[in-house]
Amino acid sequence: MNGTLPRIIALSALLLVSLNTRAETVAGIERTEHRIALPDGVHLAVDLYRPANRAAEQRLPVLLEYLPYRKAESRARNLALYAYFVRAGYAVARVDIRGTGESEGITIPYEYSDIELDDGEIVIDWLATQPWSSGAVGMFGISWGGFNAIQLALRAPPALKAYVALMATDYLYAEDVHYIDGIMHTDSWMMSHDLYNAMPGAPAFTLDERWVTERFEREPSVFTYLRQQRDGPFWDRASARGQYQRLTVPGFHIGGWYDGYRNSLLRQLEHAAAPSKAMIGPWDHYFPHNAWPGPAIEWRREAVRWFDQFLRGRQTGILEEPRFAVYIRDHHAPDPSIATVPGRWRWEDGWPLSRTDWQTWHLNGDGALARQAGSEAVHELDYVASVGLEGGGPTMWWGSVAPDQQPMDDESLVYDSHPLEAAVEILGRPRVHLPASASATRGNWVVRISDVAPDGTVTQVAGAALNGTHRNSARRPEAIIPGEQMQLALELHFTSWTFPPGHRIRVAISHSQWPMLWPTREPFRSRLAVGGDQGARLSLPVIPAGPERRPEFASPAGDPELPGFATLDAGNVTGYAALNAIDRDPLTGRARGVARNSGGTRYPWGTERFEETLEHQTSDRNPAQSQVLGSYALSQNLNDGRTLRFEQTVRLRSDWDNFHLRFERRAYLNGSLFREKLWEESIPRDFQ
Repeated sequence: MNGTLPRIIALSALLLVSLNTRAETVAGIERTEHRIALPDGVHLAVDLYRPANRAAEQRLPVLLEYLPYRKAESRARNLALYAYFVRAGYAVARVDIRGTGESEGITIPYEYSDIELDDGEIVIDWLATQPWSSGAVGMFGISWGGFNAIQLALRAPPALKAYVALMATDYLYAEDVHYIDGIMHTDSWMMSHDLYNAMPGAPAFTLDERWVTERFEREPSVFTYLRQQRDGPFWDRASARGQYQRLTVPGFHIGGWYDGYRNSLLRQLEHAAAPSKAMIGPWDHYFPHNAWPGPAIEWRREAVRWFDQFLRGRQTGILEEPRFAVYIRDHHAPDPSIATVPGRWRWEDGWPLSRTDWQTWHLNGDGALARQAGSEAVHELDYVASVGLEGGGPTMWWGSVAPDQQPMDDESLVYDSHPLEAAVEILGRPRVHLPASASATRGNWVVRISDVAPDGTVTQVAGAALNGTHRNSARRPEAIIPGEQMQLALELHFTSWTFPPGHRIRVAISHSQWPMLWPTREPFRSRLAVGGDQGARLSLPVIPAGPERRPEFASPAGDPELPGFATLDAGNVTGYAALNAIDRDPLTGRARGVARNSGGTRYPWGTERFEETLEHQTSDRNPAQSQVLGSYALSQNLNDGRTLRFEQTVRLRSDWDNFHLRFERRAYLNGSLFREKLWEESIPRDFQ
């Protein structure tokens, strides 16, 4: 629809709204349930959160969070999250995407499909035309919700006046979780989200034939992604990157240094047609008011100021402030359990920074990283597919707090500076130039920058990878010509860091970051030209010391709790980012990493438990034979006496020419198999 939805169709949909009388009030906030009828007869389920004591004639601006993540099970989270906005005079709508949660219809085929975004335009129209609505709508959300906010802003429906996107990117191919830096990635998300979407809605959990055909038997979305291994129209359809002139809706972008979705903040500030603002703090994939690591801030205060400006027409002062708030990280040890990241907040006027001092550092023949070009040499490196296994697990996404990098560095080419005489602060995307060749037609290059402390611990600061066959274009890959020198250019992911005096800057180069990145298929040896004016070099975005302006952010506000919802146990909360067990066999070259996680939640209608295991296997001798084995299960012990269990198991393996994907889905009722479905497909490797 792309913003051109005929008003007559929208209005006809608005007339077909059936209201549900269920409502509850907690802490002065009223939640009511509604259903929006779409033109094809499908109804979307909506929870509306509004002030309980509002006057009948009061018209509220509306904020929309549009997700597939099952609003019924999320109501405790939603009440806590939305309370701040409701108390600021907003209505908040939480909508289950078509075919998920309590909404009707066939489950969406994959993230951000045209079906989902077309429906989103109708939802925005509905919210704008309700009798209690002021007619102004904003969107916000983290991850999937943030992606949707950007993509619907790209369509610019008339009622959408502003959005806030957290931990989201505008570049689907190389910066989402499917092809990180153009290299295939797998983790537990592909099992868990497909299984949640396949379940019937809570609390009824109706196991009828309609559920079977519309949800349970729908093909898992990972098959679609595996068929799209290079950049192109499939990914362009919902990527704002490259078409920022269409972004006419004001956008506030919030990222975290330990979240993988942070590069787009810079592009939005530099290129978006509409007013834009950004903030990046020391957080992983969390809302900043309850983020890890800390320090947390009350980001919702800034969001309300943004929405007040554009949905209410109030002069909040937010447009007079500098456009970019940045948390400058100081050194910390490589501790994945760190609670608070040292550093300070600073205002920047926008992006790029005119005062950036791009410093060239040379990778020299003696293994030194230096400002001056040194002795020339050619350094060789053997591809070891299992490099990265000790580096933090499959879901690092160039984020999370990584462990000590020394085990990966032992299998890499490493270049260290002398101990620094003075502190060096960097802010931006470091660039690396590698004159390199390889003995094979496929190969990936991985570059990491680290801080080496005097005690020898190695903290990752920045990194990126390059699929060598994408060296000229990710849309038109080309085989590597064995022995031919290539000029490889990598732009590392956005980072900030202050290297203290006495520390060393390290550049490490390898050909794998497994299991975050899928291994290429054949062993090979690479050659890297270093030293001299034409050798490998690093460009660091150094920020000179000078006067600073520092923002002041509020501490997180207290949020209400919803009775009847409780976390039974947190499970292994590091399971998604870290491997619980690592096994290596030096005789066969086989390497294996296993991640396990489990947990439980109590709901008003019963208890849910989940269990997952994810096992990654590769071989340093024959990396073509790599695979991931996964299982995910959700058990429901319901108050009506039923016990339900939904399972999904996956095996994705590769050989020289193909990927082989097998998905099994099973549903059990009171311990007996109720339904099962199997999908299998072999898909050619497309320069992966």
